[in-house]
Amino acid sequence: MAGRNGAGKNQTKDLKCATHLLSKKFRNMSEEKKIIVRDLGFGGLMHIPPLRVHHRILRELANSFKLEENRLKIGYGSLKVRPKTIGAALGINVSGDLFSQKVNYKDLSEDDKQIFRKFQGKTLKNLTDEMMAIGVDNEQDRLMFKRIFILYIQMAFLLPTTINKISPVHLAPIFKMDTITERNWGAHVLNFIIKGITDYNLKKKKAIDGFLFALMIVYFHLSKNKDKKRAERPPEPWIANWTRE
Repeated sequence: MAGRNGAGKNQTKDLKCATHLLSKKFRNMSEEKKIIVRDLGFGGLMHIPPLRVHHRILRELANSFKLEENRLKIGYGSLKVRPKTIGAALGINVSGDLFSQKVNYKDLSEDDKQIFRKFQGKTLKNLTDEMMAIGVDNEQDRLMFKRIFILYIQMAFLLPTTINKISPVHLAPIFKMDTITERNWGAHVLNFIIKGITDYNLKKKKAIDGFLFALMIVYFHLSKNKDKKRAERPPEPWIANWTRE
């Protein structure tokens, strides 16, 4: 998928699979920030292994995903991919309301409009630098860190795109911080995967938006545990068990 382009053009596509970069950020994050990340419901993502994932594998998984039934069909069998499947793979919440797909600027309060303008057009590097640099010594800074992290984890991992700027779908959750842990993140991620694969198939895009790494975790879980009884299978999140194998 990325091999046909030069290194500069590869940058945003490579970020979609560069789990080693994300793993490094978690390792270098302060304990205070890690506590906040866990409280947000993303502690499972700290198990992300420092691997370099080949685009060919992700493309094959996308081609094995049957859109008409949301089913991943591979040589080891098949599995219907639901929001709860994504939740089991990553340890994220799968109940509650969905986020909206975009933010209507006109409907925002003046304070929220200021937040919107602060993040509009930010790149992943901008978010990464701010996330690692900001302190969390007071409530205002902790809230800002939460917003930055939510944007970062979507853009770098959960809802990656081939455009290296924040998109409307990334912004929507940061205006629901009071219920952020109660929202259906599994569906949020899965819907974006489905949209990315649909656009790839129907619009013949060369790159695929969406968190295909989640499908790889599902694939490994299915292939390694296909003959095991439910009680013998490793616990959730599946990504934690994968790092130990």
